[in-house]
Amino acid sequence: MRKENSNFQTSFVSEAGTFIENRDYFAFVELDDVACWVIADGIDTDQEVKSAEMAVQSILQSFLDKPTMSRRRLKKYILNAHHWLKEESTRVRLKASIMIVVTDYSKIIWAVAGNARLYHFRHGRLQTRSHDQSLAQQMADEEQISFAAIDRHEERHNLLSYLGKPDFFEPYVSKKIVLSDGDVMMLCTPGAWEEVSCQEMLEALEEAKGPEELADQLEEVLLSKQKQVIHNYTIAAIYANKVFKEDPKKHWKRIKTALFIGIPVLLLVGGLVYMKVRAAERFAENVASIYEHEKNADAYVSEKDYDKALLEYSEARNAAKRIDDKIYRQLLSKKLKITELIVNGDKFVKDGKVKQAQESYKKALEEAKNHKEFDKKEIQEKLDQAEKIAQVQLLVKEGDLRASSEDYSGAMEMYQQAKLAAINASYTEGQKEIKSKIDETQLKRIGVEKGTQQLEGEKMEKDGDRFLAEKDLEGALGAYLQAQSIYQEAGMMEKALGIERKITKVDGLLNPLPVPAINGGDQPANGNILAPATGQASGQTPAAPVKQGSGAVSTPATGQQSGQATPPPATATQQSQSVQPPQQTVPKTAESSPPSVPTQMDHQTKESPQHSQKESSKTVELEQGNKQAQAPHTPPSDEQKPTSAVTKPHQ
Repeated sequence: MRKENSNFQTSFVSEAGTFIENRDYFAFVELDDVACWVIADGIDTDQEVKSAEMAVQSILQSFLDKPTMSRRRLKKYILNAHHWLKEESTRVRLKASIMIVVTDYSKIIWAVAGNARLYHFRHGRLQTRSHDQSLAQQMADEEQISFAAIDRHEERHNLLSYLGKPDFFEPYVSKKIVLSDGDVMMLCTPGAWEEVSCQEMLEALEEAKGPEELADQLEEVLLSKQKQVIHNYTIAAIYANKVFKEDPKKHWKRIKTALFIGIPVLLLVGGLVYMKVRAAERFAENVASIYEHEKNADAYVSEKDYDKALLEYSEARNAAKRIDDKIYRQLLSKKLKITELIVNGDKFVKDGKVKQAQESYKKALEEAKNHKEFDKKEIQEKLDQAEKIAQVQLLVKEGDLRASSEDYSGAMEMYQQAKLAAINASYTEGQKEIKSKIDETQLKRIGVEKGTQQLEGEKMEKDGDRFLAEKDLEGALGAYLQAQSIYQEAGMMEKALGIERKITKVDGLLNPLPVPAINGGDQPANGNILAPATGQASGQTPAAPVKQGSGAVSTPATGQQSGQATPPPATATQQSQSVQPPQQTVPKTAESSPPSVPTQMDHQTKESPQHSQKESSKTVELEQGNKQAQAPHTPPSDEQKPTSAVTKPHQ
């Protein structure tokens, strides 16, 4: 009987701390050949069901049914408790951390799920400490933090595995450890090991004389720190004062039996050794591949090259899958997810899907909290930029709405605001799109303005045509000039040239050029051109208005007025052969003579039937008329307006 030939003592303390209810639980059983100690920490909030107690009772019941130190069976016992908690999770999800220690009184084996711990002391020194299934422990294993820093690290409660975990669950089972007389084992929950350091445990162990005294002293150390909040804590001390000693004869007998059976098996297994070696080499290669790809990925992340980092993290995770390293695979999957979210966010921004980009960046920022490799500030800047781009898109959308309703000025205003916002957000793709929209809107606005100007010009041109038809030459000229100005401003040169012809026509009607006298016609001696008179008798040829030397033109008058200039006397022959009829005045009209320009009428003279007039007299008269026409034009005053004389053709 192993128990009778060994001496194991157990004592424990378990308190609620500053809380009302204690959710820790500890129990053990000692059988003749084996013993089992189980400690659990409930990490859920269910007020009716105690997950820690359920887990401990489940494992002890399984152990009592089939006592064993088999690693496979211990793992199965933990899985049974895990599935039971999941099935009972009706109101809330039940969760617990658990530590199991099994001994045959000469060796121990332990299994853990979560962060409940085992400390194994020998000769006043720490011999073994169990490994937590937490992110802090993993970081220490990777030498990112020191082993001693785990107890205070912020990720010590970020568990990678625990009872009741909804997805992947994998407990850890140790190898067998040989015990020596005087060994001390201590089980404790996080509420104890967080407050009592390993050094304080060694000091208490040195002073304590048994498990009960050790547990009490550790509790005093914990309470002496007088923390405002004391979590549930449980400390169980196990003293192996005497371990079971194997009979040397029986030991040698077992060795011979093993050799007798093992030699044939050795030959059979020999072929498998090589395969094992090769498998080990492949395992080592995959492990090296994991570290290499992860290191490269972390470097790319620091350089903000997330596309390459995504590929490297994917390769590292695949290597972890090949060696079935579930914990490392889970860590790499998280890094891969964060990188993928950032890459997707960048792609969404490039494609203009800002809402999806914002969601990706927010998730990436949240997931990156526990990963120092990722620059949270840079992710936040990406999120801020996405929000700025969203504002740019709102302005562009408003501009599109105004453009669709043909409010091109309003659309240009919105596009200009969007352009400034895009520059501020360094949104290059958006700047190109906005520039294209500005150019397109500008062309449409110019087209509308040009069409409006064309309509306005055509309206003024029609007004000019109407004034011309009504003989309102000044009104027609003004309308044509306005129409021409509008056409020129609109760049419609063909229409501007067309209206120029109409302006020339009206200007010709307003300012006709003087017509030279007909050869052989009679002219006054001073060279004035005779104008026709209204109301002359039948058979008489009207005389043209007289043009003075000053350039003034007068119309025929019915009689000579006081102060009017009289034509110079005719020659003797003309005086004897012609009789002047009464003078008549032609009235002026607004259509034919603008106030600032004297009216010039066509000049016409009637040939005299007499051919006996001397050539010298005719030559003198023509030269005098030319001199008067070339004299500078000075509008005459009312007193100086000339009258025109009418000569009667010689009978």
